[in-house]
Amino acid sequence: MNFLRGVMGGPSAGPQPSGAETIQKLCDRVASSTLLDDRRDAVRALKSLSKKYRLEVGIQAMEHLIHVLQTDRSDSEIIGYALDTLYNVISNDLEEEEQEENLPKQVDNLGSQFTEIFIKQQENVTLLLTLVEEFDFHVRWPGVKLLTSLLKQQGPQVQQIILVSPMGVSRLMDLLADSREVIRNDGVLLLQQLTKSNAAIQKIVAFENAFERLLDIITEEGNSDGGIVVEDCLLLLQNLLKNNNSNQNFFKEGSYIQRMKPWFEVGDDNCGWSAQKVTNLHLMLQLVRVLVSPTNPPGATSSCQKAMFHCGLLQQLCTILMATGVPADILTETINTVSEVIRGCQMNQDYFASVNAPSNPPRPAIVVLLMSMVNERQPFVLRCAVLYCFQCFLYKNQKGQGEIVSTLLPSTIDATGSSVSAGQLLCGGLFSTDSLSNWCAAVALAHALQENATLKEQLLRVQLATSIGNPPVSLLQQCTNILSQGDKIDRRGSKVQTRVGLLMLLCTWLSNCSIAVTHFLHNPANVPFLTGQIAENLGEEEQLVQGLCALLLGISIYYNDNSLENYRKEKLKQLIEKRIGRENFIEKLGFISKHELYSRAAQKPQPSFSSPDHMMFDHEFTKLVKELEGVISKAIYKSSEEDKKEEEVKKTLEQHDNIVTHYKKVIREQDQELEELKQRINTLTSQNEQLQATVTQQVSQIQQHKDQYNLLKVQLGKDTQHHNSHSDTFQMNGIQVEEVSKLKEELEEWKNKHELLQVQLREKDSMIEKLKSSQLEMGTTEQSSQTSKSGGLEHNSELQELEMLRSQIQLQSAEISKLQMENQKLQVMNTAADPVSGGSGATAVNSSELEGRLQQEIRELKSEVKALSEEKESLKQHLDSSSSTVAILQDEKSKLQQEVAESKKEQDDLLVLLADQDQKLSALKIKLKDLGVPVEDEDDIESGDQADEDEDGDEEEQD
Repeated sequence: MNFLRGVMGGPSAGPQPSGAETIQKLCDRVASSTLLDDRRDAVRALKSLSKKYRLEVGIQAMEHLIHVLQTDRSDSEIIGYALDTLYNVISNDLEEEEQEENLPKQVDNLGSQFTEIFIKQQENVTLLLTLVEEFDFHVRWPGVKLLTSLLKQQGPQVQQIILVSPMGVSRLMDLLADSREVIRNDGVLLLQQLTKSNAAIQKIVAFENAFERLLDIITEEGNSDGGIVVEDCLLLLQNLLKNNNSNQNFFKEGSYIQRMKPWFEVGDDNCGWSAQKVTNLHLMLQLVRVLVSPTNPPGATSSCQKAMFHCGLLQQLCTILMATGVPADILTETINTVSEVIRGCQMNQDYFASVNAPSNPPRPAIVVLLMSMVNERQPFVLRCAVLYCFQCFLYKNQKGQGEIVSTLLPSTIDATGSSVSAGQLLCGGLFSTDSLSNWCAAVALAHALQENATLKEQLLRVQLATSIGNPPVSLLQQCTNILSQGDKIDRRGSKVQTRVGLLMLLCTWLSNCSIAVTHFLHNPANVPFLTGQIAENLGEEEQLVQGLCALLLGISIYYNDNSLENYRKEKLKQLIEKRIGRENFIEKLGFISKHELYSRAAQKPQPSFSSPDHMMFDHEFTKLVKELEGVISKAIYKSSEEDKKEEEVKKTLEQHDNIVTHYKKVIREQDQELEELKQRINTLTSQNEQLQATVTQQVSQIQQHKDQYNLLKVQLGKDTQHHNSHSDTFQMNGIQVEEVSKLKEELEEWKNKHELLQVQLREKDSMIEKLKSSQLEMGTTEQSSQTSKSGGLEHNSELQELEMLRSQIQLQSAEISKLQMENQKLQVMNTAADPVSGGSGATAVNSSELEGRLQQEIRELKSEVKALSEEKESLKQHLDSSSSTVAILQDEKSKLQQEVAESKKEQDDLLVLLADQDQKLSALKIKLKDLGVPVEDEDDIESGDQADEDEDGDEEEQD
């Protein structure tokens, strides 16, 4: 511990050891100590010395520190000290005290050298990735800082190691989900360094849901009002999206563009913008530009532009554009952003043309921007941004070009002068005394004519009033006049700039427009001015003007239609040969493409110049120079015969092109007709298929109706035959309801009578039993003595009972005869109800009525069959009701027949019982006769009167 006190600066008895010796002793202690506490204290001491003795610690302790990381992972404290020490050694972030001292310049290379030593063994980086996964704050945070420092020093090498490491990038992505903001924020810085200039890692990070997490962080931090964390996230998003088409498409497909709209929701109170907010909003605008950059593939740019319009992002940017109190650099970047969002997208360009500034009266945003462009008091970068916006608005926008040129034509100029048009502003800037305004207006007007021969011809009609009393001058003539005056006009700024702008406008105007060339050559002063400018030996600044004059003269030759006799192609070539010389002309023409400013302008569409003096060339004009430089050089060296041949070839080609164009038009029309006919054929085919399906369906329905009609007809025929043999109680669909109820009532009556008969039969059975018992008693009296008087009295009582029995038998016989008569009536009714029996007169009447009704229904069915689908439902209902009624009545008929059969059976049983009773009565009569009792036969008592007489006779005999 005395040793450690000496290391840490405590009092010691001997002399103080040097820093290198102390570090060596600490390294030995780290390597040899068996106690973890000793090693931890030694590493802590190395950490404290690593900032002051960076070189010594790095050389002597790096290997021991790496060994600690490998072996002592269980102790988070010593791991944290080791990581901090390595970070101090590798990082180039010096403290203020060290910066004040005169340290050698080699210190800047120390970090790179130590990083190279550390990553020489790839296992060290893999070990560091494993430590970063630890949740312990004292391990994870220094690990993140160390890995970030390694990427800063040796980015490509460390990126490659992480890329080949299993799940290396994915493990680092987890840092964005850490709940501790310090680690999360440093994780963002780590991913910034990791994704620099490495498309493979950028794709992996993007597909690890980086966009979602970063946008969530930006939203949580307050969007543009957030702190430096928002700035770091935006820088990381730029790394992921810039020049990476795959990630840009993933960003668009993931609907992340829609989440950018809240970034630009700026309130009405735009005063007091903080520096961080300006930085954040500037980066947000740059991120939008990354998605719609002209260097991106056209398809990807177009899809992003449309998405920005549909989600309202373009509208939000235009709101910032027209707002007041917005800082100048934010306004400039917003103009550049809007420019690229609308560039080449017709939908966005149309919307931008409709935007009005919040003024009284409202003015179009284009007019307000052009006012800023031609105003020399505005900042230079803002004027460049407005020019870029105007160029992007006209890029591939013939509609917008026509609207701008139309404001210059005589028929559309506002006579009252109450409002300023875009054309008036461009003319005002073109002829002002500010050279920068001249150049910007000339380039803007040239973009209005870009690749539009119709507008080039229309612009020849523009007339300008130069001064009172003088006739108006055409715009073309006025441009050449200003060009010829040159240095005579006192201008602010570069005089070369004005002439360069006018020459670019004239070259664009005359290219591919023979009529404009004729108008230009019609002024006799133009050709001598051009030849004089080209022939002179001027300074280096004027060489650019000479080259542009040579280009303009070459365009006048190449696109000359020889309509002017004095300025035919051949005469102009002879003039060049005599006044300038062909080689000199070609050399002067080559000054343009050899100029440094030309190379800068050819790189990208946006006009970005370090100073107004460097504003010479336009990007679109450089394309025109590349296209015309070679053909003009060839045209100068061609002879008259070659020109004639070329003209003939041109005429032939024009005729051929006209023929081809005509046939293309015819083919296009025929294609349209074919498409229309195909559509009609498809429509008719579909209609035919529908009609065939309908016909097939109707045929099947007709067949079904026919089958139903035939079945019904057959059924009705059967019913007719059945009812012709029926009684008058049956009609078409069975038995009438009233007659059925009558039959039921009669059947109930018969049932009741039958029950009464059964009761009577039971009574008769009981009486017969009594007779049997009396007969037995009579037998016993016959065997006994017949002398006593008491026996005579008993015999008299028996005789009285016999008489009573006889009277009862007579009553029963009368009732039996009555029942027989009723049974005969029932049989008659049963035979009337039987379908086998013949009908009566009433049956014939009902059958005739039935036939009439059947004929009427047959006629109705025929009409229903003709109506087909209209009467289908009613026919089905009628058929169903008929069949159900027939089924119900047939059931009732079968029940009635069953009941009649049962009644017959009961009657038969009753007759059998009556026959038995008759036999019993006859047997009793025989016994009575054997006993000596006189009994009369049934034949003697057939009528009521005869029965009464017999009864009187019997009484007299008994008396």
